Amino acid sequence: MRRIGLLAGVAALAAGTPALAAPAPLLPVTEGASQVRHVPWAARANIYEVNIRQYTPEGTFKAFEKHLPRLRKMGVDVLWIMPVNPIAKKERKGSLGSYYAVSDYKAVNPEFGDMADFRHLVDAAHRQGFKVILDWVANHTGWDHVWTREHPDWYKRNANGELEGYHYTDLSDHHEEVWADVIGLDYGKQAVRDGMIDAMRFWLKEADIDGFRCDVAWTLPVGFWDQARAELDRVKPVFMLAEADTPEMQVRAFDMTYDWKLYHLLIEVAKGKAGAGDLAKLYTDPPRKYPKGAYRMTFTSNHDENSWNGTDRELYGEGADAMAVLAATLPGMPLVYSGQEDGLNKRLKFFDEDPIVWGKFGRAPFYAGLLKLKHDHPALESGMEPGNLQLIETGNARVFAFRRVKGKDRVTVAVNLSPKPASITLPGIGRRALKGWGWSITPAK
Repeated sequence: MRRIGLLAGVAALAAGTPALAAPAPLLPVTEGASQVRHVPWAARANIYEVNIRQYTPEGTFKAFEKHLPRLRKMGVDVLWIMPVNPIAKKERKGSLGSYYAVSDYKAVNPEFGDMADFRHLVDAAHRQGFKVILDWVANHTGWDHVWTREHPDWYKRNANGELEGYHYTDLSDHHEEVWADVIGLDYGKQAVRDGMIDAMRFWLKEADIDGFRCDVAWTLPVGFWDQARAELDRVKPVFMLAEADTPEMQVRAFDMTYDWKLYHLLIEVAKGKAGAGDLAKLYTDPPRKYPKGAYRMTFTSNHDENSWNGTDRELYGEGADAMAVLAATLPGMPLVYSGQEDGLNKRLKFFDEDPIVWGKFGRAPFYAGLLKLKHDHPALESGMEPGNLQLIETGNARVFAFRRVKGKDRVTVAVNLSPKPASITLPGIGRRALKGWGWSITPAK
C-alpha cells in the first residue's frame, strides 16, 4: 500500500499535477500507547496541592481537615498532600527543615499530628468524596534517616567512601547544584528498591491513601517505577503522579507527569514574550511526544514555583486568570495550589513557619467554574487522545482559540493574551468581543 501511494505521487508530479498533501496529524500528537490502567475516577478529576505546614496557623492535620467541606464545594477531587514524614535534624535547613529531607518513611511528622490524625484526615476526605495521594521522596533521605543506621550500604558514596549532599542537575536550565540536607539512595541495589516499595506499600495498607506524587521521579530508573507500580496495584489500584516530563515514565508506571513546557510558556505569554503561535506549536510540533492515554498535569503554580519563582501576580501580572483558564481547559489535569483560590500574595517560606493568611477566598468561584467544566464535559477529560484538540485560527496573534472534542461533546475556548480588547469570529459560534486578558468558553453537546 505504501509503495502504490508513493508511485501515485511520483506519477502525479510527472504529469504536472500536485500530489495530495499528507493529512494534518490529529492533535494532540502522541507516540505509542500507555499501558497504565487509570483508575476510573481520574478521567475528569482535578488536583489540589495541600501544604499542611503553611495551610493554617496550627499547621496540623486536624486544622486542615476543617477546610475539606470548602474545598469539596469548590469542586476539588484529588488532594495531593505534601510529605508528612518526620524531617531529619542533621544538616537541617531553616528552623523546621525541608519536607523532602525525610528521617523515617514509616512515621508521621509530629508537628502535623500522629498517624491516627492522618488516618482520620484520609477517612474524612474519603467520606466527603475526595481521593488522597501522598507526596513521596524516593530519591534521597535526610542524613539521619533510620536507614543510615540500619542499612548504611543503601546509600551513594563519593570516591572516598563518604556520604555527601545529593548532586542535582536542574531540568529547566541544566545547572548543577548540591542539596546539602539530603543524601542519595543507590538504586543499583535491589534491596533499596524492595525496601522503598515496602515503605510505599505501608501507607496504602495503614492509611488507605489512593496513590503517590513522586518527587524528582525522573532521577530514578524507570525499571524501578515499573516494578513499584505493578506491586502497589496488587494492594489497591493507585494513581501515580511523577515529578518528571519524560514520556517513558508513562508507558507502565505513571498516570501523569508535569507539563512544565506549558507552565513556562504561560509565563512568557503573560509577559508578552510569546503568543498564540507559540501555544499552537506546543501541540502541532511538541518537543516530546507522549503515549496515547497519558495524563499531563497543567498548572500555574505549585509549592516549588510559589516559593522559589514567584506568586501568581509576580509571574503573570494581570494575566493570571487568563493563564489559569488555559491550564484548566487545554489537554491535561489542572492543579490548584494551596492559597491560589484566595489570591495568595506571598512566596511561602520553604524551611520555616509561614502560614497562609486566608481572606474571603475571593478566587474560589472562578476556580469552581473551571473545575465544574471539567466535571461536566467528557471533551475535557485528562488523557492525551488524538483528535481531542482542534486549533482555531483567529487572525490575531494575541488571541488563542481551540476546541476540545469527544463524541458529541464540544468545548470551545478563546483567550485574549494581551491587555488590549480584541474581537474575533469563532466558526459555528459567531463574533466574540474579549476584554483585555479576557476569555470566552462555549460548551455544546
